[in-house]
Amino acid sequence: MEPYRVLLADDEEEIRAGISRKIDWSSLGFALVGEAENGAEALELAEQLRPDVVLTDIKMPFMDGIELCRRLKQSLPASKLVVFSGFDDFEYARQAVGMNVFEYILKPISAPELSGVLERLKAQLDEQRMERCNIEALRSRYEESLPLLRELFYTRLLDGQLSPRLIKERAAEYEIELPEGTWAVALVQVDCLRESGKVERDELLLLSVRAFLQEHFAMDGCDVRSVLYNDAVALLAHLDERQRIYPLMEELGRLCKLADSYLGVSLRVGLGLPCFGPQALHSSAEQARSALDYRVLMDTDNVIYIGDLESDRSAWLSLEEEDQRALAAAVKLGSEGQVEQVIGGLMERVRESRLSLPQCHLFFLEIVTCLIKLARSGGAEVEEVFGSDFNGLVSITDFRSLEELERWLDGCCLKLRELLGRRRTDSAWRLVESAKDYIDRSYSDSGLSVETLCSHLHLSPTYFSTLFKRETGMSFTAYVTNVRMEQAARLLRDTEDKTYLIAEKTGYTDPNYFSYVFRRRFGVTPSKYRSGEGG
Repeated sequence: MEPYRVLLADDEEEIRAGISRKIDWSSLGFALVGEAENGAEALELAEQLRPDVVLTDIKMPFMDGIELCRRLKQSLPASKLVVFSGFDDFEYARQAVGMNVFEYILKPISAPELSGVLERLKAQLDEQRMERCNIEALRSRYEESLPLLRELFYTRLLDGQLSPRLIKERAAEYEIELPEGTWAVALVQVDCLRESGKVERDELLLLSVRAFLQEHFAMDGCDVRSVLYNDAVALLAHLDERQRIYPLMEELGRLCKLADSYLGVSLRVGLGLPCFGPQALHSSAEQARSALDYRVLMDTDNVIYIGDLESDRSAWLSLEEEDQRALAAAVKLGSEGQVEQVIGGLMERVRESRLSLPQCHLFFLEIVTCLIKLARSGGAEVEEVFGSDFNGLVSITDFRSLEELERWLDGCCLKLRELLGRRRTDSAWRLVESAKDYIDRSYSDSGLSVETLCSHLHLSPTYFSTLFKRETGMSFTAYVTNVRMEQAARLLRDTEDKTYLIAEKTGYTDPNYFSYVFRRRFGVTPSKYRSGEGG
């Protein structure tokens, strides 16, 4: 057996020679491989020779033994340290013990004493050597850590952090079979506990769901393995053919129903597109995660397949001007029932559209933006409407269902309605708002006048004109002209309608007069405005 290597450091040559000569190194199982006359030289030699044992004096030039021990514990933490000194100093001993020094010996050093220390050192070193050489012990430790290594491998695989070469190497090392062919990833989340109705995704519950899926999954032509992945159980399915993706959906749906009966949990599954080879599993996992985001739009579907979604990207859902007027009228002047009716109608359009999640998200943001504009125009703080932590980054995926999203929008609208109501301290403000709403709906009528409006509001034109000027800062005619010009500019930007048609749509029977008013308002003719020379 190879002897253990010893480095001796002492600034007194006689002591080094005496120790070297009086100790029977080989019979004790050691070999003196180097000597140093100061700590700096000993540190340099230790880094070269990498001794198993370092015998060092405390008091040496350039670097004392305590500092040497401190350095060696960093660079050679496995080396055993034996410190000796001619000074019976408790502080030195305390520092040596604090650095886990094996032995502290007072000078003069006797050969029997040092030999006894070396014998004890050898026993400890032999034990450590045997432990390192024990193949079965190492294998046992590896086997114990193998499940954790496999979990980590699957997580990195689904995250796309492994190259094809590493996938093959690690799979072989961890005894995992990952054949080529068609694969698909399903992510299974606990949607809620049946009794409490709460969402729970702690590790113990996910482990139970994982064990349940492993036990009850049964599908011909499909080999599946499961792994905990973030807040879900990932199922990696190896299919004998690509068309088996729909039978896989049926099996996952069956398991969801079974879990509801057996475990009392509601599961939601996102299924990615089939891919070829294990190196593409991360893309299927990303698609499965995207499919889960659709849960807000698909309240009744336990299994959501990304391949059934986002098929028609040309379709669109937009909050039209009429929708904005209806929402504004309900919030400003309507009842709670009218507010809920408008929001309910908008959400129903989302349900019926079956559009992609990004398109539905944009529609949702349009509604939120409309409410923000209403709040600001009415002098209400946005935080009062949406909450103190609102930063504008709300997403449709923050909600578990369309019902939850609808309740949130209802709450915001009713809060805004309450805030705006507080600001209407007299009937004058309400009348002016009603007049504005009437103008917004009737500006295309060339016969719109203060008399027709006052007939609708049951007011005298004189009183109304004074009231309107006081509340808005402009006359009725100027306000109507301003609304008509803004709508004309929008039509010029967004449509290909001829100028005379836009004049008619904004309440002008004479196109020439329309052009005159438009030029006075924007400084350019309608045609130049459309070409980009104005606005």
